Amino acid sequence: MAQQQEHEGKPESSSSQPESSLEPDMGTKSTMIPSTSWFTPKRLLAIFCVINLLNYLDRGAIASNGVNGSQRTCEGVTCKSGTGIQGDFNLNNFEDGVLSSAFMVGLLVASPIFASLAKSVNPFRLIGVGLSVWTLATLCCGFSFNFWSIAVCRMLVGVGEASFMSLAAPFIDDNAPVSQKTAWLAIFYMCIPAGYAIGYIYGGLVGNHFGWRYAFWVEAILMFPFAILGFFMKPLQLKGFAPTDSEKALILETVVSEVPDVGVSNGKDEALSLKEEFRDKSSHEASRSKCAILDQFSRFLKDMKELLLDKVFVVNVLGYIAYNFVIGAYSYWGPKAGYSIYNMTNADMMFGGITVVCGILGTLAGGLVLDFMTNTISNAFKLLSLTTFIGGACCFGAFLFKSEYGFLALFAFGELLVFATQGPVNYVCLHCVKPSLRPLSMAMSTVAIHIFGDVPSSPLVGLIQDKINNWRTTALILTTIFFPAAAIWFIGIFLPSVDRFNEDSEHEVSSVERTSTAPLLEEGTAETSASGQSQEC
Repeated sequence: MAQQQEHEGKPESSSSQPESSLEPDMGTKSTMIPSTSWFTPKRLLAIFCVINLLNYLDRGAIASNGVNGSQRTCEGVTCKSGTGIQGDFNLNNFEDGVLSSAFMVGLLVASPIFASLAKSVNPFRLIGVGLSVWTLATLCCGFSFNFWSIAVCRMLVGVGEASFMSLAAPFIDDNAPVSQKTAWLAIFYMCIPAGYAIGYIYGGLVGNHFGWRYAFWVEAILMFPFAILGFFMKPLQLKGFAPTDSEKALILETVVSEVPDVGVSNGKDEALSLKEEFRDKSSHEASRSKCAILDQFSRFLKDMKELLLDKVFVVNVLGYIAYNFVIGAYSYWGPKAGYSIYNMTNADMMFGGITVVCGILGTLAGGLVLDFMTNTISNAFKLLSLTTFIGGACCFGAFLFKSEYGFLALFAFGELLVFATQGPVNYVCLHCVKPSLRPLSMAMSTVAIHIFGDVPSSPLVGLIQDKINNWRTTALILTTIFFPAAAIWFIGIFLPSVDRFNEDSEHEVSSVERTSTAPLLEEGTAETSASGQSQEC
């Protein structure tokens, strides 16, 4: 250990040159991007925004009347054939709601897995893997032939999205200017309502003119370049994580593979001894790999315990669950409810237009207001509770209107306030934990808000509607859940909170790791060399 510290603290001597030749500038190649590089923080944000937009465009498209369609109906002896997915596969409202939940199941299972892998595999490459799965699964949705086939495909779409949703926000948080962190997060999360809204419109247009299957095929084509980008773009490293050792492993493997030739040239005895040595090393490596898996699992449990004991994180996520229960059902059933209550012939276009305008303006406004107030966790909770309470009251009042125009005006104002939560709620998730826990924090937040929020909400709302057969009453019952969300976030104002964004870099990450994990905004590079020493289990 002393030797390692001495090696890090002193310049390399000529005797260390053979080692450095095997590992050239390992510390500087992980994430540091020169100021002349095309790949700047703003372009990173733009790429992630487009990917996020496509993710939620897919969710909006499957909820649109053009893709989702309607059931087969009969009046007397006259029957009208169904349309879209629901008509082709003869689904009732509960089964239709299960399609939304199937997507979430994949998202929930895969999110913590990708978050844990981020500590041993480069997170940027994990995003590339996830987007590839997303692209293939979306393509297969267009070829589905019954309820179960499309349900499985939707589940795999969720698996693909999990890597991106867990890891993108920490990357943005690392590279955003300090005074604009919430605004940058708001821009990213603005793509959620915008994607849903564009998805409604896109699904309605493509589904009605070409058929619902084409909607999925076009989505896969649009995402394909970004999936490829994840593998070929220079990988980035997250703050609080040591660089991955893929390059070192490759170099060491190359060196070892050359040793047998040397052994053979010196005689049979040496070759035999080398074979035995390699066999011992192989068994040792196998035991180490088992130990590494156990160590990974043990570290995951330790991190989970730390998260669950964090009161700020728990309160934030509990409020987010209640909020997402309503938003998830709104996004899936909104066009159908609007069509039924107000006889909107263009419900997809109306809900899409309102959501895209109010979602973009509301999400941006929430981030800018929090930055103006000074982006602290306490201020974030104040903004969350106030906007959710007033916005929920407006949405509740909107469904009481008999007039379509009165409903649209008040509902639009309610959505404007409700969407202002996106930046602040994710700011709390990222800053109430230390940097190395941010991917897991985002992953478990995603798991919780879906497994207790919009996963059960879509089928439950469908079940309620099947029982009472009144979309106005169903919508009013659903909207009341905004008020418990506001109350939970109000409690968060009074909890002691500390912004832990810089905690890892000060206390846990070594100087070599800190240099290797510098965000894109930092200019200049520091040349360091770290000797690869294997650690026993």
